[in-house]
Amino acid sequence: MQAAQDTVVTLAWRLTDAQNDPIADDAEGTDFYVGGADLLPAISRDIIGKSIGAQGQLQIEPHDAFGDYDPTLLRVEDRALFPDAIEPGMQFEHLPAGCAPGMPDVVYLLTDMADGKVVLDGNHPLAGMALRVHYTVLDVREPDPDEREAQSAHLDDIDSGMFITP
Repeated sequence: MQAAQDTVVTLAWRLTDAQNDPIADDAEGTDFYVGGADLLPAISRDIIGKSIGAQGQLQIEPHDAFGDYDPTLLRVEDRALFPDAIEPGMQFEHLPAGCAPGMPDVVYLLTDMADGKVVLDGNHPLAGMALRVHYTVLDVREPDPDEREAQSAHLDDIDSGMFITP
């Protein structure tokens, strides 16, 4: 069977930046729904027509991956607006009342705290990066009904792969 739209592929994969510095990998294999929410479109296009054992590698520029870095998504807010128990690395899907109005509806990562302020970054962690993807197709199969309905092989953990669309 060949990978096509509306199939599930199991990939062993490695993700690096453009200088080949490792970002993430899974040598055991991860299931991805082709043509749905699991893969960046550039990866889906590259996988189409591949069979078990096929290998691929591609470089994906930021505009085809997680976008260019947007400095307007970097915010400095008063520390007093946030709960006492916060630390860098925490994520906020909803910001506390009193934060700058009109902020885009994205997940913000708390990157720094100093002098009564917190720094929040709403960019995807891989925004602005060219990415290199190396993969081997371990399996290709029809999706089960739940996967087909969700257009995702990650029904329990939508963030389990590095190829999840932004």
